Amino acid sequence: MKEDNGEGKVPVWKRPLTRRTFLKGTAIAGAAAATEGLFNLDLLWKVGPTAMAGGNGNVQVYRNACPRNCYDTCSMLSYVQNGVLKRVEGDPINTYTRGRLCPKGYSYTRRVYSPDRIKYPMRQVGGRGSGKWQRISWDEAMDIIARKILDLKKRYGSTLPVCLDKYSGNFEIMHYAVEGMMSSIGYTTQALGTPCWPAGIDAQTFDMGTLYNSDPEAMVDARYLILWGTNPAWTSVHGMHFVEDARKRGAKIVVIDPLITQTASKADLYIQIKASTDGALALGMARYILDHGLYNQAYLQNHVLGWQRFATYLRNQVTLPWAAEKTGVPQVVIETLAREYATTAPANIWIGYGLQRHINGGQTVRAIDALAAITGNMGRTGGGANYGNLQTWGFNYHAMSFGPPAGSKGVSKPDGTMTNRSVDINNFGADVLGTTNPPIKMLWIACRNPMSQDPESGVVAKAFRSMELVVTVDQFFNRSAKLSDIVLPCTTQFEYWGVDSSYWHYWVAINQQAIKPLFESKGDVEIAMALSRRMNQLEPGSCTYPVSGDMQEWLGMEFNPKMYKLLGIQDWRELFKGPRKANLPAAAWANGKYETPSGKYELYSQESQKWGHNPLPAYLEEMKPPDPGKYPYRFITPHWKLGLHSQFQNLDWLLVTNPEPWVEIHPRLAAEKGIRDGDVVKVYNALGWVTLKCRVTTTVPQSTLAAYEAWYPGLDYDLNYTLSATPTDMGAKATGSPGLAFHDNWVNVTRV
Repeated sequence: MKEDNGEGKVPVWKRPLTRRTFLKGTAIAGAAAATEGLFNLDLLWKVGPTAMAGGNGNVQVYRNACPRNCYDTCSMLSYVQNGVLKRVEGDPINTYTRGRLCPKGYSYTRRVYSPDRIKYPMRQVGGRGSGKWQRISWDEAMDIIARKILDLKKRYGSTLPVCLDKYSGNFEIMHYAVEGMMSSIGYTTQALGTPCWPAGIDAQTFDMGTLYNSDPEAMVDARYLILWGTNPAWTSVHGMHFVEDARKRGAKIVVIDPLITQTASKADLYIQIKASTDGALALGMARYILDHGLYNQAYLQNHVLGWQRFATYLRNQVTLPWAAEKTGVPQVVIETLAREYATTAPANIWIGYGLQRHINGGQTVRAIDALAAITGNMGRTGGGANYGNLQTWGFNYHAMSFGPPAGSKGVSKPDGTMTNRSVDINNFGADVLGTTNPPIKMLWIACRNPMSQDPESGVVAKAFRSMELVVTVDQFFNRSAKLSDIVLPCTTQFEYWGVDSSYWHYWVAINQQAIKPLFESKGDVEIAMALSRRMNQLEPGSCTYPVSGDMQEWLGMEFNPKMYKLLGIQDWRELFKGPRKANLPAAAWANGKYETPSGKYELYSQESQKWGHNPLPAYLEEMKPPDPGKYPYRFITPHWKLGLHSQFQNLDWLLVTNPEPWVEIHPRLAAEKGIRDGDVVKVYNALGWVTLKCRVTTTVPQSTLAAYEAWYPGLDYDLNYTLSATPTDMGAKATGSPGLAFHDNWVNVTRV
């Protein structure tokens, strides 16, 4: 069959992407002529960020970074001709991402030029959710918002009625301008915490003093690699390179997960565990290691606090039959796993975020960490217990460093000073509705979509509707935007200056402005300056945020000598030459000095006890079905490989591969319920329900349903209709609020 050369009738989003040709076409009217032409990308690859003649004009190559909440934080090259973004690729300088992107990354040209993108400030004139929008100017939008803030301040004596709900839709450092904007108007109410990983952060903070994992590129040196509760084949595709490289060097790859994931299919050994019992498996392994003398006595003596107490706990409370019964993993498998792990060095554990999204998640991570400590794999290249890394986040955060106006009133602290008021980000709707004296009357939503991400969606919608003003800053009319009064269009990463760090690998990358902001979109610093300008026009001194400034100058103020030393540069502009890898040891804690109160790894943590937890990594019982007669099945809702929460899946390029949601059901459960593959089913509990198609598959356990979070424009699809605001055990110390037990969700299912 003759191949289409790009000139035929094949839709642009179906044409193949290659290194040698730019993708033709754009969704922006009038720009079609600027997107034509073929270019030698091999030459572009060599010349780097510079101009190149060809086609209808020069091609400019810029360095960018993906700012999404993702392990990989890809370093990128963007190619621009005549002001139009033509193509994006991975930057080969970054040895973690290796010059490649995931499918989401390659779809960025469509995201930038999507016809569904919010183009102008909009005001909903028919009431929230009416869909009746009116275009307004930025001046009008800022006037409405500024007047409401000043009105609330006058009525209630403070700006505490103004609430910020912002998290990780854009992780680029300059987006902390949102917090700075809020601080600059006075003391406000802010959603604290994180839905993603707080239980694990607290756990590793109690164990090691802070969040710091080994260089994930050093996984290639592991000789035994356990991927525990993580599915990098979907959620960290670049990490799979190192997994496979480790295998080629002789490593055994073990995957532990309740679901048979794509990563599990690539394992040498896959262990299907009962959800939320991972801590029992880790403790069972630890008991075997203790009984057979496979622990590292020298490391325990020199670098670990509390070994004897932990050993006593294991002898008195943990048995191998108990661990087998709890986890559903045969005892012989636990014994083999423990023996192989303890006798193969170096051994590495990649701890996923899914396993700590349970009511016992923090204690689970502490139990897994303990395996690395007692075997001496901590501080060893290719070893460790790797969960996350914040060592490359030491910026100045200048964009958020503006304090409240003089005389501002907030919540009184014991020392007599004032501070912001907080609500729990993981119980946002109920906390907002329950906050009084003064009540919350205005919401500012940024880098977040609470109507799709929060538990008890109906309560969140009620909180939105109780407001006098809801402002959402976004690129698309998602579920939160549709329940807002004013929606403000924001820039993509190709339209502003910034810098990005990973919470996993060691690379830091500059983000150059590659194209001018499309339509009337603005970056968060510009939005903050615009609001400050209008507030001070209406009431001088009411906002401390600057009202002007060059974005490159703003970016430069985020760097400091410590960051320069870490990156081996003297000026931030050196990042124009390419991303830099932090000067950190390949193995975290290589010197054996931890940031705990004792300076050692703490199996026995008084800090954990101070925060209300067991000082030891003891087993905390998993959640059982609260009402097994009505809702007996666990509902697990992981990430989809072509989306990130409610981002990307709405783009037609990706939607075509996954046009409708589905739930995975085991054949035996399906037979019991009279459900066949392809049937529409209702998944429900006392909180709510969701309807979607069924896929009958043995990749899920018999008593578990699995569906994947996403945003489907036009569908009232939200898995969190069934999710209660159940907290995890840990998270408050490091993030301000405990985590959310996403996977401790119990439902029933019926054919529609």
